[in-house]
Amino acid sequence: MSKSSATVSGQTAPWIYNPWLDETVGCGAWSVPLLLLSYAGAASHTISWSIAFYALALFFNYPHYMATLYRTYHTRQEFEKYRIFTVHITLLVSLTLVLLHGFPRLLPWIFTLYLTWSPWHYTGQNYGLLMMFARRSGAQPSPAERRALHWAFVASYLLLFLTFHTGRSTDPLFVSLGIPAAISGWGQLLLGAAFLLLSGFGTLGLIRRTSLRPLLPSLTLLSTQFAWFLLPALLSLIKGWQVPQSRYSTGVLAVMHSAQYLWITSYYARREARDKDLADQPAWQPLRYFALMIVGGIALFIPGPWLASYFFHVDFGASVLIFTALVNIHHFILDGAIWKLRDSRIASLLLNSQERVKASGQAAGLGLGATARWLVGGTRQARALRIGAALLLLIWAALDQTRYVEAVGDKTLAGLYRAAALNPVDASLQMRIAAKELEFGDSDSAVAAWKRALAAAPTNPVPRNALLRHLTAEARYQEAYAFTRQWIVSNPEDSDLLLNHGLLAKELGHDDEAVASWQRALAANPSQLVAHLYLAEALESRGQPLQAIPHYVIYLEKIAERGATERPPGETVAPILFRLAKCQLLVGREEQAADSYDLAARIAGQSGQAKLQSVALAGEADVRARQGKTAEALALYQRTLKLDANAGDAKGEAADWFNYAQFLSAHKYPARLAYACLLKSQSLLQSPGDSAEREAVSRALRQFEKRMPREALEVRHNPEPAIHQALAVGM
Repeated sequence: MSKSSATVSGQTAPWIYNPWLDETVGCGAWSVPLLLLSYAGAASHTISWSIAFYALALFFNYPHYMATLYRTYHTRQEFEKYRIFTVHITLLVSLTLVLLHGFPRLLPWIFTLYLTWSPWHYTGQNYGLLMMFARRSGAQPSPAERRALHWAFVASYLLLFLTFHTGRSTDPLFVSLGIPAAISGWGQLLLGAAFLLLSGFGTLGLIRRTSLRPLLPSLTLLSTQFAWFLLPALLSLIKGWQVPQSRYSTGVLAVMHSAQYLWITSYYARREARDKDLADQPAWQPLRYFALMIVGGIALFIPGPWLASYFFHVDFGASVLIFTALVNIHHFILDGAIWKLRDSRIASLLLNSQERVKASGQAAGLGLGATARWLVGGTRQARALRIGAALLLLIWAALDQTRYVEAVGDKTLAGLYRAAALNPVDASLQMRIAAKELEFGDSDSAVAAWKRALAAAPTNPVPRNALLRHLTAEARYQEAYAFTRQWIVSNPEDSDLLLNHGLLAKELGHDDEAVASWQRALAANPSQLVAHLYLAEALESRGQPLQAIPHYVIYLEKIAERGATERPPGETVAPILFRLAKCQLLVGREEQAADSYDLAARIAGQSGQAKLQSVALAGEADVRARQGKTAEALALYQRTLKLDANAGDAKGEAADWFNYAQFLSAHKYPARLAYACLLKSQSLLQSPGDSAEREAVSRALRQFEKRMPREALEVRHNPEPAIHQALAVGM
């Protein structure tokens, strides 16, 4: 009897292979150091870690999917037992794979399902292994303890689910539910507390009935669940540190999960092969088993995207993501069906129970008929075919790895072109080529690379927008305009494309077309706020202030609903409010205009924009003066002039003193005060470019001097007392 099956002190030894391997790989004791190493390394050496994980996938990620297929397809008994999954679900997933290649816009939804399901899959595996080790150690959890531990693991998953789906997603492949941060934060705290309480209740009962040492594997798995699920959420709450969904599901955790899966499935395969009640089962060979897993994993992931890009001209990167998402989802479904400790046969092999369950059915055959039996048979031709296929797949994998290193890790243009020579139908690779060509100043080659990227991924807006930005930056407006006009034909509902086309039409003087394009952009996507702003400005410039006002109002209301960190800065919002106020004045809405100026003044003041605040207060003062609200206008003018003293804008300050003088004169305040304000305005206009303003002030001064020559002479000799009196009027 093997050591793993021996009994110690009347209890079943919990270990599968040996304590060191089981604790490290099976129970995840390596989690914290690997997580720290991964996140620290990925932050400073992103490309190197990306290449490393791509290589590790060959030996961990890909084989662990193959291990599930081996478990369900390698005997007729298993194949028939799970026929709904081995046939019907497999056909459904295969049809979805074809559908996604035809409609790549659906990819974010499937990829979001994969990324969201992955941690649930990890949770189920960790919980199942914890239960397995607890029962192998001789501790039989009570129903209450089992439920407590189960719900503790569910709580930990829900906690991570909340972190994934909080707020808006910054990943174009992930569709977030947009859960508000406040709700998510409280939910995470409650779920974290639930995990600690429930897991504490479940494990304390087990420890009381056995002892701490036999439960070490189960306790390690509990700490692994904490490190994988609660720790990232805790860090995000305390320090605002966020783990991207894609990194969580495809990075170091995926590698650790895959290693854990291979560890337990290899043990199961070994025990199954050594079960004397199985007929015609060959002796288990570890090297042969792992070689089969590696080669089978390569077959699952690598040929498909290459063939799709070569024969159907599908973007290689998109195809890789499609295969990744759907193979994973198929794996999740199969895995959830086949690994149940309540299954007597699985329990007999994983729990070292004395019950012997005889298997029925034949070892090879896959239930696929004579051809399948011949392929797995022992004839020379079948063996040669299997070896040849395995060698082809290994060569293909080496080629795929080489291309990835060249495409991602090589910083030279020659390396990128070598990768493109192997498979050019790759939008992301062509984008890197375009960026590198621009570094060397070859604009035409960069444009050609962007066009190849567009040909590979016509529905991907990234290369299209990059090309548009480049054409616009080089002032190639006519070419950019023709480009957007062409793409709108095949993408009539693309709001970003319509928005950019409107900007280019406006630049080229096609104002009506610009307005129509922005209106179409809003019809396609009402949340395209900037289209409201462009429409408002265009309508205002066309002399249609009444039509412009609703667009200004909608834009401002929508940005006001955003969080403080997501709004445009005050120096951007205040000028928009000025334009709204101008339109409101033109249509006789003076009170609304005053409110717009007031809001602009408050926003500018909060953001420390003294110059803009001064302009807003002066605008509101002018409106109040029009309305006959003299006292309010007077106070606003005086606030404006006090702000001007610190704003550092001599020309603007001069204009405000001039306007204040006009106000004082119009409202019959002492003429000497208005004259002093004009002298102050004149003293500020010293720049050569201020000649027109100086002439206007001089004309006004001459008019006062004709009316009050002696008093004007006195004020000119010493204007400061009169200026101070002017600022104190009404106080």
